[in-house]
Amino acid sequence: MALLGNAAVAMWWDILPAQREEFQAWHSREHFPERMGIDGFLRGSRWTHVDGGTGFFVMYELASYETLTSAGYLQSLNNPTPWSAKMMPHHLNMVRSQCQLLGSFGAGLGKAMLTIRLSPADGQAGPLQAWLENRLARLAESKGIVGAHLLQTRTPEAAMTQEQKIRGGDAVADWIVLLSSYETEALQHALANELSPERLEAAGAFAGMTHGVYALSFSLGKHELKAQPSR
Repeated sequence: MALLGNAAVAMWWDILPAQREEFQAWHSREHFPERMGIDGFLRGSRWTHVDGGTGFFVMYELASYETLTSAGYLQSLNNPTPWSAKMMPHHLNMVRSQCQLLGSFGAGLGKAMLTIRLSPADGQAGPLQAWLENRLARLAESKGIVGAHLLQTRTPEAAMTQEQKIRGGDAVADWIVLLSSYETEALQHALANELSPERLEAAGAFAGMTHGVYALSFSLGKHELKAQPSR
């Protein structure tokens, strides 16, 4: 299985140019190490939109779904550092989905990621999942593609955290398709063909899906955090 663990947090937001430099420093130097220090967090990755705009995609790979309601994670979410509290209001158009992993194929992270946010049409969840898993398994073996994954949002029953309150609340996705590649062109080809909106709708997806292609900006795994020298 390419993604580490059996659950994930998938997030999208915009950062305006004036805050971009400080955001990336905070996110790389403080926030990622803090999250990787929580039991059950295995790897974090940050991706920037290839069109050069303000959009980011961020993913945390988790050991299990239960990590989402663990004491360590909730402690962190409800006690943001001063730097975190400063940066949280700058997360614009925030979509934050706490997910279970439905299917994962391939191995490793490529330099580019296609994300598709979609929902099954009424009565089509089963057929759509079967179609997507079959299609993603084949795509993971195709030219340029190294990983293909399907996640479903399953928001835990929990009170709004302090970080969410600072941001003013978050939107959520429903189903998420992730395609990782070492060639951006391979993702664009998949979006125009195997995973086009027309084919997804024909397979049972509701119209109105959202997609984007992102380039890897930074990644940190728990094992890398442990290897860092003490300060």
